[in-house]
Amino acid sequence: MSPAARRLLLARRRCLSTGAASSAPTSSQLPRGKRWDAVVIGGGHNGLVAAAYLARAGRSVAVLERRGVLGGAAVSESDLVPGFRFSRCSYLLSLLRPAILRDLELERHGLKLLPRSPSSFTPCLDGRYLLLGPDAELNHSEISKFSNKDANAYPRYEEQLEKFCKLMDFVIDSAPPELRQDFHTSMVDRMKDRVDKSAFWGNLLRHVMQQGQKNMVEFFDLLLSPASKILNCWFESEVLKATLATDAVIGTMAGVNTPGSGYVLLHHVMGETGGRRGVWAYVQGGMGSVSSAISKAALEAGVQIVTNAEVSQVMVNETTGKVEGVALADGTEVHSPVVLSNATPYKTFVDLVPVNVLPEYFLSAIKTADYSSATTKINVAVDRLPQFHCCKDMNPEGGPEHMGTIHIGSESMEEIDLAYREAAGGISSKRPVIEMTIPSVLDKTISPPGQHVINLFVQYTPYKLSEGSWQESNVRKSFAERCFSLIDEYAPGFSSSVVGYDMLTPPDLEREFGLTGGNIFHGAMGLDSLFLMRPAKGWSDYRTPVKGLYLCGSGAHPGGGVMGAPGRNAASVVLEDLKAK
Repeated sequence: MSPAARRLLLARRRCLSTGAASSAPTSSQLPRGKRWDAVVIGGGHNGLVAAAYLARAGRSVAVLERRGVLGGAAVSESDLVPGFRFSRCSYLLSLLRPAILRDLELERHGLKLLPRSPSSFTPCLDGRYLLLGPDAELNHSEISKFSNKDANAYPRYEEQLEKFCKLMDFVIDSAPPELRQDFHTSMVDRMKDRVDKSAFWGNLLRHVMQQGQKNMVEFFDLLLSPASKILNCWFESEVLKATLATDAVIGTMAGVNTPGSGYVLLHHVMGETGGRRGVWAYVQGGMGSVSSAISKAALEAGVQIVTNAEVSQVMVNETTGKVEGVALADGTEVHSPVVLSNATPYKTFVDLVPVNVLPEYFLSAIKTADYSSATTKINVAVDRLPQFHCCKDMNPEGGPEHMGTIHIGSESMEEIDLAYREAAGGISSKRPVIEMTIPSVLDKTISPPGQHVINLFVQYTPYKLSEGSWQESNVRKSFAERCFSLIDEYAPGFSSSVVGYDMLTPPDLEREFGLTGGNIFHGAMGLDSLFLMRPAKGWSDYRTPVKGLYLCGSGAHPGGGVMGAPGRNAASVVLEDLKAK
């Protein structure tokens, strides 16, 4: 590498570490006429993961990001309220696959996790509260305040979920075993593919057998049942059930009584931090630091990362039906026989792939998939910590109640269900369900001394309101104030502490981040849209009906969350196909 190239690479890394908009070249700086081995649409964390793995395998890769800052929904932005740095969309980390952390050496590239303990705090209007976390003794003591029976049952509940998560680990880290009759491949390759798929099912069966029949019955009950049924079978305390139920409906237009919502309870313990299952962490510098670390690993492997490069079309040869690259909005053409899309399935196949290229049945499945959203994210800057009336002696530096996720308006499953039913009717919830986090208690790099960053993950807010519109300033202001007033009920004076805020409703999430319908998972994660059904039946293995076009984002298996598995798995499939050719 020449001295000039080395200086450019080092400068690029410094910019990436701060999340600056100038973190990568613009499209005008792309090498003209270069033919890449692979091009990735979108510089979100999954796209960056896919690019890093492809480059580490010796492939030339370009990542094209529409915005001026990398990260997609895993991004930190500091120009919204002066002096404050917000994790603008995603705000916690646990699901990122351990293999990615190891393979890409993300800690060496600056990723620093700040585990939370306790991890959950639910204040009650009657003056009581519930703390939960990785400390078994704390959990027993706290739950006993509401029910001795529940305190004894809780460890068994967590143990069962952890067993199920071990089964899910294998599924998450594997490409689904699609078996399509592909006459473009040789008989030898088709036979090898059948052997590979048989090996998948054999390994899955082995994992299932290890669970035992009783556990598998319980597992399928969890998959198919409403969260309310599962939690009612385990516990009697409304506060405990409601606290756990928020994990089942997070980010979805679904209620606690929706069949299949029990599956999402697995997210409670599916991830890990520092080898400890179910522990969630803040990221120093905000979630953009995750994307920054991955991008540094990608750059080190030789990936070309380009910002302010909006892809307007996937180029497909009319004769062969194969991908030839992408065209940018400024007219630039980037040539490659392989394109990976980190955009949503709808954006990829409806907006970017030329018309009349895709089979009608496939396009219909993509268009009719569920992209509904119930989520609004409000990033708040405050001049002091909230003081909850149920906690008498508050530590000015932050106490246990400030460390983890604070559940506001979640004292019973009935409250959550009412909020959902209002939104299903087109009305933003009168008493929203709020997950409140204060990362600045542990991360001193994101706010001025004595002041704090607060994330509000709010449900339920429909994409389209039955009355009014999210574009109307009075509607937006009224909803934000409704959320702040609800917090005031638990922490008097919260509203008066607000210095400024940034609110992202479902239409905002769609416009700013390309999330179709505002859905943070790139599409609903119901049982009809997981594993072999994601994004469409018959096309779950990251390949698509267009030769050379692959999905690598959350719209592919295993779905949403900052886990990186879709990107890593997709890269593996691409490398398989390139090797076969």
